[in-house]
Amino acid sequence: MNKPRIGFIGVGLMGHGMAKNIVEAGYDLHIMGHRNRKPIDDLVARGAVETESARALAEAVDILHLCVTGSTEVEALVRGENGILASGKAGLTVIDCSTSDPVSTLAIADELAATGMHFADAPLARTPKEAWEGTLDTMVGADPETFARIKPVLECWAGQIVHLGPVGNGHKMKLLNNFVAMSYGVIYSEAMAIARKSGLSVEQFDAVIRPGRLSNGFYETFMKWALERDENAHKFSISNAHKDMRYLTNLISSVGAIAPTQGAVRNAYAGMDAIGDGQRFVPMLADFIAAQNGLPEQDKS
Repeated sequence: MNKPRIGFIGVGLMGHGMAKNIVEAGYDLHIMGHRNRKPIDDLVARGAVETESARALAEAVDILHLCVTGSTEVEALVRGENGILASGKAGLTVIDCSTSDPVSTLAIADELAATGMHFADAPLARTPKEAWEGTLDTMVGADPETFARIKPVLECWAGQIVHLGPVGNGHKMKLLNNFVAMSYGVIYSEAMAIARKSGLSVEQFDAVIRPGRLSNGFYETFMKWALERDENAHKFSISNAHKDMRYLTNLISSVGAIAPTQGAVRNAYAGMDAIGDGQRFVPMLADFIAAQNGLPEQDKS
């Protein structure tokens, strides 16, 4: 049986490694170009074919990945003049690996289904390192037939694949995953500020938390900024954190849930985003909260 032709839009920090693993697994890979030529040129050198528009890409492939910032970008790629819907490609399967708004996801899935297309949401967990190694985690929303069809492709770039049921459940779970993670970021930042104001150092705080039950993988990469000023250890932007918490607020509203803590977490990232620091990374929230407490920036030595 011939392998399906695979498309990929969004070969950035995560998508580059994912696409690399797809083409190296022997799939016919088509990618959409963008201004950052380095990953495009690398993938073309590995055998990928560059395509100019989402419509042309949809026409050329059987399974199409989207790995972009969020729902605004996904909606444009799907509904745009040269978008996926405009291809009219019945039988096409679209996999949204972005962290998207589930309310938007469900609407897009219905629009694609009306033209004979299939949809799955398969957002990601872990980092660009795991994307390159093909060991990402993914949480998938799809009907059983679609999941069975895309699973061999997901296995090119994911080490852990959890099928959560119907479309939308992947994006719902991803937002909950990020809520827990971003809550950690706020708690660590506030705790370090309180520690410093009360005469304890960040190093003393870490000496107790790191070896104990409260440590975790998120803590370890988060603290590399506070302790070592390593800005590349945890490359997830404040603006993305804020965006994800806005999406979760929308989901909370749509289901009528009560979540006061989530509002506080969202506002922490909103504050840093509002002063123009949205492109800084999540561990740097500690500096923002420290400054609000009248504390100087941590020594970079």
